Amino acid sequence: MNEHDGQEEQAGDGAQVSTGTPNEKNAVPDAAIPELVIISGMSGAGRSTAAKCLEDLGWFVVDNLPPALIPTMVELGARSQGNVARIAVVVDVRGRRFFDNLRESLADLEAKNVTRRIVFLESSDDALVRRFESVRRPHPLQGDGRIVDGIAAERELLRELRGDADLVIDTSSLNVHELRAKMDAQFAGEEEPELRATVMSFGYKYGLPVDADLVVDCRFLPNPHWVPELRPYTGLNDEVSGYVFNQPGAKEFLDRYTELLQLIATGYRREGKRYVTIAVGCTGGKHRSVAMSEKLAARLAAEGVETVVVHRDMGRE
Repeated sequence: MNEHDGQEEQAGDGAQVSTGTPNEKNAVPDAAIPELVIISGMSGAGRSTAAKCLEDLGWFVVDNLPPALIPTMVELGARSQGNVARIAVVVDVRGRRFFDNLRESLADLEAKNVTRRIVFLESSDDALVRRFESVRRPHPLQGDGRIVDGIAAERELLRELRGDADLVIDTSSLNVHELRAKMDAQFAGEEEPELRATVMSFGYKYGLPVDADLVVDCRFLPNPHWVPELRPYTGLNDEVSGYVFNQPGAKEFLDRYTELLQLIATGYRREGKRYVTIAVGCTGGKHRSVAMSEKLAARLAAEGVETVVVHRDMGRE
């Protein structure tokens, strides 16, 4: 793990869970019970990264859920008609007194024949101290003592859970990408993790999108704005799109940039990046960038990339 992972982040969706007990006549068949993974381990060892990885793989992730509510969460997932088939719950000492209920909850799950796996994130004292010092945050259990005192107290609290873990990952010498690769190897199965893309058209005169990973500039193409009969329309109009792609270099640019994105997508998957925003810009975000975004998104979708198109500035003029 890198040193900036010392402070755990909220990695899950969050959930409000009813604690009502279902009636026996409404019992859910075993086949509907979702998969359950419990993520725990030392603070600063990478729980949030592991949880985010599962979230990117399609798991429903709940961070810092009181352990007493885990069986209820599983019951609600079983009644979701398949919409929540895999649940990951992050459990750690931030729950303080709630953490004491974990053993009882695990026994309850076993009595209900719920298959659960425990992933425990471990790390050396030296690595954990470096991570907490790098982010200048106290350990959640150190109180008025030192970071090492908090680490020692946490190890003692988690000793029994670590012994029950199905998978223990030592992140002392791992970076974020290496941890994600280990999680992918365990939970992604034979399918390659999906890459999801947002293709966003925009106008340079309104500023660059702050969340763009890649920026494409279409201002090298003639502007339909200066063609009177095309000015009122947008790049969604066939006449405007036809005009744009009949310009020298337009089709070649689309072909070559699509090839480049195929190369980049392979690298993103390898490095554990699951989401990419491609910003396609022209002067006003109305004609050229809209037309290019639509064609580019169609190419990505044809390559199996889950793609969403957003036209940020269309209609602002």
